[in-house]
Amino acid sequence: MTPAQALLRRGPRTLAASGEVGSPCVSVCRMDPGTDLCEGCLRTLGEIAGWSRMDDAERRRVWAVLLERARMAIA
Repeated sequence: MTPAQALLRRGPRTLAASGEVGSPCVSVCRMDPGTDLCEGCLRTLGEIAGWSRMDDAERRRVWAVLLERARMAIA
């Protein structure tokens, strides 16, 4: 399963759950120089760096963006 596929499996459950929003990190922390996205979670460096300061609403917005990136990656 590719990282994009894994995000598409986890994302809807994460967005639907109540409480704290879990990190999309899958411990594949390597930036793709062509896209400037993490190869594991598809976040930008700014999204990764800011995650710990985001509230749950902001984290859900990032997750929504990640799901769109994941859809585009497998299309």
